[in-house]
Amino acid sequence: MPLLSSISVSESLLAIITVCLVYLFMRLMHTKIPKGLQKLPGPKPLPIIGNVLEVGKNPHLSLTAMSKRYGPVFQIQIGMRPVVVLSGNDVIHQALLKQGEEFAGRPDLYSSRFISNGKSLAFSTDQVGVWRTRRKLALSALRTFSTVQGKSSEYSCALEEHISKEGLYLIERLHKVMKADGCFDPFRHIVVSVANVICGICFGRRYSHDDEELLSLVNLSDEFVKIVGSGNPLDFIPFLRILPNKMMRKFLDLNTQFDKFVTKIVIDHYDTFDKIGFSFMLRVTYQMWILFQDNIRDITDSLINHCEDRKLDENLNVQVSDEKVVGIVNDLFGAGFDTISTALSWAIVYLVNYPEIQERLQREL
Repeated sequence: MPLLSSISVSESLLAIITVCLVYLFMRLMHTKIPKGLQKLPGPKPLPIIGNVLEVGKNPHLSLTAMSKRYGPVFQIQIGMRPVVVLSGNDVIHQALLKQGEEFAGRPDLYSSRFISNGKSLAFSTDQVGVWRTRRKLALSALRTFSTVQGKSSEYSCALEEHISKEGLYLIERLHKVMKADGCFDPFRHIVVSVANVICGICFGRRYSHDDEELLSLVNLSDEFVKIVGSGNPLDFIPFLRILPNKMMRKFLDLNTQFDKFVTKIVIDHYDTFDKIGFSFMLRVTYQMWILFQDNIRDITDSLINHCEDRKLDENLNVQVSDEKVVGIVNDLFGAGFDTISTALSWAIVYLVNYPEIQERLQREL
């Protein structure tokens, strides 16, 4: 018993108090099941880490195996947060389509509160009514901009002009790189072109592919996707928030940099927005309003247009603040940037592997 005899009374009390505090904390964090509802089936979680070890590095395989054991609806625990898993077409169809409103929200993750200063549309935990209003505003702005005439009569609208010009430039650039290097990875060139199109649509400006500001935006978005995709332990084990975290510091820094960039552009748009033309537009009929769409330079202008219109409508229960315009622009850039770049890159991979499909597409075009 020499080990026990070497432990003092104060150390023993400290150990007991620590264990009790950890136990109480875990009890408080434990999600209580509402009265009248049954507990979902699922594997028993370990303290603090939950079922992380069982999920492993291939969650699609491990969760499929669990669904065969526990059924199409079961529960696991990631860290200290319960997670409901749906498996199978029928169950997912029921949840996302037939009960879409109940499943429309996003989890209140700690890290999501810092995206666009908590005013992100994509990561919002707002009530359904507020989220729906902001989504409707974003769609209205996109629809309005899609009908704005471009600078050249060669194109049907400004949107087509942005995409066509950048597409032609990308093809020329790929030809040059191919002649110079022979073999190369097209992903980086695609990413920069996609970012340029979105900058043109959202901010009304096009950059050179070597522009430092554009490349900085591309790198910021790339780092953001990597950090979000890897998952943040702080979202699932709350007491880790009191400890220093290099990943979280980097995540906050990325959001701060991008928010500053978007905020500056939105402020510039407010300062240069054609308020005289806009105030006149409010007094004319809808048919005449179409004649004044040239005042809209990009989606940011379109959002400002719709927000000003909403502020004058006293019947609206949900108003959209100017700060949330920054969040919506931020979301439009981030969502379009990653998804389009990834989709185009995979399309090229498949076309390279299936040349007969390439030929069919060329004939159709």
